[in-house]
Amino acid sequence: MPHSSAPRKTPGRPARISREDIIGTARRIVTEEGAARLTMRRLAKEIGSTPMALYHHVRDKEELLLLLLNDYAERTLHRPALPDQPRERVVVAAVAIHDVLAACPWIVEVLTADDLMSTAALWFVEQIVDSLVECGLTPERAVHGYRAIWYYTAGEILVRATAARRRAADDQPTYRDRVFADLDPDELPRLARLADRWAELTAEDTYLDGLRALVDGLLAN
Repeated sequence: MPHSSAPRKTPGRPARISREDIIGTARRIVTEEGAARLTMRRLAKEIGSTPMALYHHVRDKEELLLLLLNDYAERTLHRPALPDQPRERVVVAAVAIHDVLAACPWIVEVLTADDLMSTAALWFVEQIVDSLVECGLTPERAVHGYRAIWYYTAGEILVRATAARRRAADDQPTYRDRVFADLDPDELPRLARLADRWAELTAEDTYLDGLRALVDGLLAN
């Protein structure tokens, strides 16, 4: 009886991939592990292809991040109805950006680490800068005002996201908790009186209050 064997596998081309495959897999990696863990080699392995095959679709990691930014913005960044008063338009546009990015903090990490932006978000930047000009700022000061609002927004999201990740990874008291539990009331009387409520107070969502105070300060002169 002749000896039978499994058919011999012959090497073939990697499976065909689409830009949608690339964006979907890259989105999963950055959502689960952060943008720092996204590399072309890692992405190719996840898709079951080769880095060279990816380069037919995206030039490099920077272009890949831009694709992710635009994909996310187009799916989630909806233009809100804007009020007539320019001061309120600034607040509404900034809150819209904040709420979308707070749901996906890795995007803030990308936007603050690199000179990248989503073209879909430029409408919101336009509303903020234009409204600040309508409120009496020069175009130059309006740009500076937008930058201050963006720094405040991005910083608030990053601090909260980083704190949440650390607490999720370790349910032990944080270094801050230990320090505040042992404050010297003679040297730091106010902080000592607030120590047992500090975590609760700093966890409150005060973004809108802070934003309004910032806008009032920008327009005070």
